[in-house]
Amino acid sequence: MNWGMTLPHTNMTLLQLATAIGVLVVGFLVARIVLAVFRRQLRRTNLSDILIEFLARFFGILLYVIVILIVLSTLGVDVGAILLSLSAVVGLVLGFGMQETFNNIAAGLWIAALRPIDIGEVVTINGITGKVKSVGILATELVTPDNVYITIPNGQVWGSPIVNATRMPVRRVDVNVGVAYGSSVDQAIAVGMELMKSHAAVLDEPAPTFVLTELADSSLNLQLRPWANTDDYWAVKGEITQGIYEELGKAGIEIPFPQLDVHMDKP
Repeated sequence: MNWGMTLPHTNMTLLQLATAIGVLVVGFLVARIVLAVFRRQLRRTNLSDILIEFLARFFGILLYVIVILIVLSTLGVDVGAILLSLSAVVGLVLGFGMQETFNNIAAGLWIAALRPIDIGEVVTINGITGKVKSVGILATELVTPDNVYITIPNGQVWGSPIVNATRMPVRRVDVNVGVAYGSSVDQAIAVGMELMKSHAAVLDEPAPTFVLTELADSSLNLQLRPWANTDDYWAVKGEITQGIYEELGKAGIEIPFPQLDVHMDKP
């Protein structure tokens, strides 16, 4: 095979092409190994998972760009001219109001450094609730409880209130219930307190409470307020909700339907 043969319609030889393909394959393999080592070294530090992931992604992009530039250089392309062109493109991007991309990068860095959210936490951002999958260079990735994948630009995450439902180790579980007017509130509270104190996942400290919250149109509204470990939150909420319905029924305390009395005046 004539490795010095020039390929049709190009100034590239067969040897250059084969060398470029080899450099590309080896370069990507080396980049992946270096990135894995870099990520492993970062995990030995005290950095958070979210910051490690952000730095690893940024370093990975840099490595792959370097590999591509080396490949182009192997093909005889003037890499210096390419870098100069990229600089000009960056200038144009900034000049034409594309700063949003750079704002997202900066916001991602702040999120990774200050950690208002972390990987695996359940958060609400701009009305969207989901588990944090990762914080990338430009966007934050969430997975909703019904397994929908959502990407939010980092600038919107950093510029919005963030509700973090799982950052604290203990949470209060609020369960609302209404009883009919004429019912004994003290009896209803006694039933609810017994239910909460007997539940294995309800914490003794802070102590659970059961209070009257509202004199509503059709009912006396009460709220059970047990405390539980965050991991047990939804289990406790569901079991207490079902339990108070059953226990009030056994005690003969009515949970009323919404109702409206209409009086007709005849002339």
